Amino acid sequence: MRILLFTGKGGVGKSTLAAATASASAAAGHRTLVLSTDSAHSLADALDVPATSEPSEVAPDLWLQHVDAQERFESSWADIQGYLLSVLDVAGVDPVTAEELTVIPGAEEVLALLEVRARARSGEWDVLVVDCAPTAETLRLLALPEALGWYMDRVLPVERRVVKALKPVLTRAAGVPMPGDSVFDAIERLHAELDDVRSVLTGPETSVRLVLTPESVVLAEARRAYTFLTLFGYTVDAAIVNRVFPDGGADPWRTTWVEAQGRVMADAADSFAGLDLRTSVYRPSEPVGRAELLDLARDVYGDTDPLAGGAARAPMSVRSLGSGLVLSMPLPLADQDDVRLSRKGDELVVSVASYRRLVTLPSGVARHRVAGARVHAGELQVRFTDPTTDTAAEGAT
Repeated sequence: MRILLFTGKGGVGKSTLAAATASASAAAGHRTLVLSTDSAHSLADALDVPATSEPSEVAPDLWLQHVDAQERFESSWADIQGYLLSVLDVAGVDPVTAEELTVIPGAEEVLALLEVRARARSGEWDVLVVDCAPTAETLRLLALPEALGWYMDRVLPVERRVVKALKPVLTRAAGVPMPGDSVFDAIERLHAELDDVRSVLTGPETSVRLVLTPESVVLAEARRAYTFLTLFGYTVDAAIVNRVFPDGGADPWRTTWVEAQGRVMADAADSFAGLDLRTSVYRPSEPVGRAELLDLARDVYGDTDPLAGGAARAPMSVRSLGSGLVLSMPLPLADQDDVRLSRKGDELVVSVASYRRLVTLPSGVARHRVAGARVHAGELQVRFTDPTTDTAAEGAT
């Protein structure tokens, strides 16, 4: 199954381009679902059809869905929320206030990803096009499954054993209900589903497309998104520059804009070298409805297959170098000064700006020690040496 995720700064036209790509896919005979995790419902507006919370066929081979995150939230969070409500009830918190406090910020957006997973695993469609939330929200969501996985593997088993051992004592002493197996089971079930979300979205048939307009501020955000998405193992196969002014002609105002956009376009070509860089001209009217969207898709993709993706880069590779090893992972557009690296046991902690990823080292690398690191040619390269070799060399000296 081919999966395409569209993201970009709010207002750049990502929903319209997602709808155009999905329309072209359906027109080519692929059973296509275009699904939005963005609460703005712009996707239905672009297709000029009503928004629905379940997949509805809006054209031959084309289905549309706006995720009802509240429904997914209630089914996945009910047990956990029930326990939290019981704790707050003992503390004397007003029931209405307690219910508000037990809805974690961003939970609905996170659980919308579970709907993406469900549709991808259903086998009902050939192509899934996802209109994601604006860039910052998307990056936080896509980083979550891996971060939650660290907690689930290391912290939750200990907590479960401690609570089981101390539950009778703590309940009598404090009067506060301790979480039961159903709560832990719900957390583990949620983790398993989010872990599968990551498997789906980092698979070989999935890629991200960055949408931007030819403005320096928008380009800066798209560059950061490219770096951070790659850091977390997501494949970015294209960048689409939307609303490019045609030649200015004799109009000085438009000529100034064309020149300014031209400078940004040159920077975009350098920034996204190696990606499929597409452009779309600023159209005389807003593309609304299937016919207009198909015309937009032809403008963007020309005679090429809109579903085709570029060659994916390996998320991580290891090669021998002298008596040691070098681990490389793609980190496009990152400056060495922005990257921080530390090690905790069998994991590397890679931080770029405010984003951090814990990378579990392959077993063949974990017994080595870090000897140095650099960012070179769009890659983070970490050099490892064998401590036994180092010790032997020191003894010989």
